[in-house]
Formats: sequence, structure tokens, C-alpha cells
Amino acid sequence: MMGKMAFSRRMSLPDRILAEAGRALQVLGGAAHAQRPNPAGRPDPGAEPLAPEDARRAAALMRVNHVGEVCAQALYRGQSMFCRDDQVRSVLDKAASEEVDHLVWCRDRLAELQSRPSYLNPLWYAGSFSLGALASCAGVGRNLGFMAETEAQVEHHLNTHLARLPAGDARSRRIVEQMRNDEIGHGDTARRHGAHILPGPARLAMKAMARVMTTTAYWV
Repeated sequence: MMGKMAFSRRMSLPDRILAEAGRALQVLGGAAHAQRPNPAGRPDPGAEPLAPEDARRAAALMRVNHVGEVCAQALYRGQSMFCRDDQVRSVLDKAASEEVDHLVWCRDRLAELQSRPSYLNPLWYAGSFSLGALASCAGVGRNLGFMAETEAQVEHHLNTHLARLPAGDARSRRIVEQMRNDEIGHGDTARRHGAHILPGPARLAMKAMARVMTTTAYWV
């Protein structure tokens, strides 16, 4: 573990940029792999399929969730890349790793629902990575504060999706419930490590940006 950390610190900025570009291609190209099993379990071939309208609504909601995980992956990678505190970088990297699981679970559920990810995922990734890099430059307290506020807003968003998912869609529901539990844990971790509460205007701006993303991703 110490060897890996030392290697990470020795990487030059161009090397790190190339590594991040490779990671972005994995995320956007669907090559990322989950470390944990899908909480929905294996599909039951004998299960009654969702009604067409329910399947469309579930797919749209899971597409929004997939976009959220693309953004979360980019945010945490951007925050970690310019963070000079090894302990905080470890917190961000661990959260990013768990977000990969969410990304894969949502992608797999979209495939089961015979749907697709958002066409705008490259745009979401680039914007989120840039925002994470800016947060990292604001100092450790605000960097962690950005993480804590992001997770609080995502928790609220996932709770609304649990209420909106079709009653018969137990598979999507189990995935979203596990995602919500993980996000709560990420927020708690950020606060334990010294997250600062962000100013009100910053929190409102984050909510506005999230609203644009979720509304667009539902359809595109």
C-alpha cells in the first residue's frame, strides 16, 4: 500500500493527466467493472416483465442515476487529482471506487430495461471533472465540504427516485437503495474528516446545476 502511494506521488502531471484520460475512457466506454456484486442479484427469467410504460419510466430514472454516477466519478477524480493531503486523497479515491460500482449497476439495469445511457455523458464528465478540480484548489475543508454537500443532494435525489420508481420494479429499487446507503456513508466520512459547510449561494448553484442535469438526462 505504501509503495502504491509513493508511486502515485512520484507521477508527473502529464502522467497523471494521461491516467485520468484513460480512466475517463473506461467510464464513458462502459469498460469499468464493479468490485461488489449487484444488489439486485441475478435476473429471474421467470419474472413477469414490467408494463411498457413502467419500463420506460424506470429506464429514464436509471439513466438519470447513471449520469449522476458518471458525474460523481469525474468529480471525485478531479478533486483527488489536485489534492495535496494524502489522507483526504485516500477518502476521495475510496469514494470514487465505490461510485464505479454504482455506475456499473445502473448501466446493467439500463441494459436489462433495453435502454441506453445519456448521449451527453462526455459533456457531463468533462464539466464535473473541472468542477472537482476547482473544489480541490479551494483547500481541504471546502474540498471535503463539496463532497459532503454533493452526497447530501444525491441522497435527496435518490429518495425521490425511490418514490417515483414503478411499484413492481424491485430490481431498480434494490440498486437505488444500496446507492443511497453508500452516499450517506460518503457524506458522513467527509464530515468526520473536517468538511466545511459551503456558503448558501454555492449550495444553491449546485442544486441548480443538478436540476439541469437530471431534467436533461431523463430524456437525452
